[in-house]
Amino acid sequence: MVKQRNIQLYIIGKKNNLSILAIDKVFAIINYNFLVFCFIIILIPLMNLVSQSLSSPASVYAGKVILLPVEPSFSGYEKIVTNKNIVSGFTNSIIITILGTFISLTITVMAAYPLSRKDLFGRMIFMWLFTFTMLFNAGLIPNYLLIQSLGLIDSFLALILPGAVSAWNLIIARTFFETTIPDELYDAANIDGCSDFGIFIRIVLPLSRPIIAILTLFYAVGIWNGYFDALIYLQTQSKFPLQLVLRNIMTSTILQASMTDTAAARQNSAQLAMIEVMKYAVIILSSLPLLLLYPFIQKHFVKGIMIGAVKG
Repeated sequence: MVKQRNIQLYIIGKKNNLSILAIDKVFAIINYNFLVFCFIIILIPLMNLVSQSLSSPASVYAGKVILLPVEPSFSGYEKIVTNKNIVSGFTNSIIITILGTFISLTITVMAAYPLSRKDLFGRMIFMWLFTFTMLFNAGLIPNYLLIQSLGLIDSFLALILPGAVSAWNLIIARTFFETTIPDELYDAANIDGCSDFGIFIRIVLPLSRPIIAILTLFYAVGIWNGYFDALIYLQTQSKFPLQLVLRNIMTSTILQASMTDTAAARQNSAQLAMIEVMKYAVIILSSLPLLLLYPFIQKHFVKGIMIGAVKG
């Protein structure tokens, strides 16, 4: 009886394992199909964008380009290289992004570290003040008057300093420090006679590479893609970042297309076609720096964002 009972239990367990394996297999098939579907949805617009930038202006203007380039041409990229506004905008964006990311990263990390220390007097009050800025903003006109009173109008600092610290990134960095670096490590450093600044430089920063990489990506993407602050605070065209130059190209294309009549459209069709190709080429070039940056910090991305976002 015991042997027969064990055989029955073995058969039941075998069936349960087979059913679990079947469910896992079905889930894997559905999951892979869903991922392929998402990949196709993302890939098609990217292929169209690249194909538009590599096609002839006439083909792009006529709407013949779908997935593959039609009459391949690099005329759009050639025009970009010779366009002073686009070249200066690209240079300005690189300068603003590098300087802004460095300032934002430095301030955020140096503010998050003391807020992560439990022995900081009044740290909850400081944390509440930072959180308050996530919910309330002075508005466009008060911010403009503040920037004007500081003498930062038509300056790169007007694009960097007002948004130098993101409260959300600060919270992520503070949580990372709290959950990753144990208090015993601070105690051991204090016993060895290390100062607070020494602890920050020699212990905290080397152990915080994942979150530093994530904050670098977040700040760099936000600064690189921003154009509204430049539209408000910058007045000299030679100081415009690339995103603002791209916006001006797009708006000028729409404006010219809407204002030209039939006779004038025939004369200006070549110019409008070239502007259309340049628009796609600039979009590709403006995305390249971030695409090149991401592979270097990809290995830190999941670890940094998950540890910094969950406390416990």
